[in-house]
Amino acid sequence: KRKGSTQRHKKVFMYGELTDKDTTEKVRLTFENYEMNSFEILMYKKNRTPVWFFVKIAPIRNEQEKVVLFLCTFSDITAFKQPIEDDSSKGWGKFARLTRALTSSRGVLQQLQPTVHKGENVHKHSRLAEVLQLGSDILPQYKQETPKTPPHIILHYCLFKTTWDWVILILTFYTAIMVPYNVSFKTKQNNVTWLVVDSIVDVIFLVDIVLNFHTTFVGPAGEVISDPKLIRMNYLKTWFVIDLLSCLPYDVINAFENVDEGISSLFSSLKVVRLLRLGRVARKLDHYIEYGAAVLVLLVCVFGLAAHWLACIWYSIGDYEVIDEETNIVRMDSWLYILAETVGTPYRFNTSGSGKWEGGPNKHSVYITSLYFTMTSLTSIGFGNIAPTTDGEKIFAVAMMMIGCEWRRFIFYPM
Repeated sequence: KRKGSTQRHKKVFMYGELTDKDTTEKVRLTFENYEMNSFEILMYKKNRTPVWFFVKIAPIRNEQEKVVLFLCTFSDITAFKQPIEDDSSKGWGKFARLTRALTSSRGVLQQLQPTVHKGENVHKHSRLAEVLQLGSDILPQYKQETPKTPPHIILHYCLFKTTWDWVILILTFYTAIMVPYNVSFKTKQNNVTWLVVDSIVDVIFLVDIVLNFHTTFVGPAGEVISDPKLIRMNYLKTWFVIDLLSCLPYDVINAFENVDEGISSLFSSLKVVRLLRLGRVARKLDHYIEYGAAVLVLLVCVFGLAAHWLACIWYSIGDYEVIDEETNIVRMDSWLYILAETVGTPYRFNTSGSGKWEGGPNKHSVYITSLYFTMTSLTSIGFGNIAPTTDGEKIFAVAMMMIGCEWRRFIFYPM
């Protein structure tokens, strides 16, 4: 009880018998509702001398739009208000009391007087009118103080780094789409255009590594760490290895014709490491979870990406099982063989040349069919025109249906 009384006393220690109760209530509500407002209020000094203040209150928000403090400005306007009757001024005339108030507030008047420099043609507005208005020019401009960093250190929230992060975000999504496709369909980037594009992506990821060695980060206590040594140690312990593996030029290596098939397959498989960069994407998208439209777009993108990955795996299973390597016979129950017969591009054995099976559906038709099957399986539609027949295909189909059930549970019954 004593503690509560003490806190109330601290809040109203400048109030007095003539302080307007309605105004004090407005001040209290302004703080409780995190509003911006201004008041004329009569307050008292320690010696109980009454003083008129023009008070302006402004909430200060951080980057997360949370109010962290209030900025309050007090302007002494006693000289412009009716002087208050007190023991020292009783018996004085109105003019004498005004003279006394103006004399005692000379410093305030000098502060309120607008400054005019020589050679400037400035219209002299009444400072009182400026003080009493609600314009933002009276409110001191609040800005978060920019931490002092070495010349080669970049702030993680500056405009350049924010724009750069969005570029990396887009390229990461590009990688998440193209890497599984290239690995599953074993495509060699003989197309010069795509080879140049992928090389540019690799160079940008490499530049991103260099920038991360010179970018601040937020420490455990919420402080901005700008020490170069701490930045490098933190990056080496977290994302450096993944970022380094993701920027190696695997496509350039696979483009050479004399590369061994085993080494080429190894490099193609290592490209999957790039998908780990999606962890960064998830962290950045946390800021948009509170927006309904953003969540809807995000769910659609994640569903499409998952269906794309599963389609690539579905094709890899069919491509591995369609030809029995031990007997060198085509499995007629494979979905790839059935598709080849349906589209009119059957498998045929080349007896005069390579002695291997050739033909089959083209890669574009195979990918579209695989994506169609994964979409119908994830949504539990399953028309049946494409069905798993081998043991590997059935196991994968069961896993896909389980993923689809969990996906629907996540959407309709989120935890």
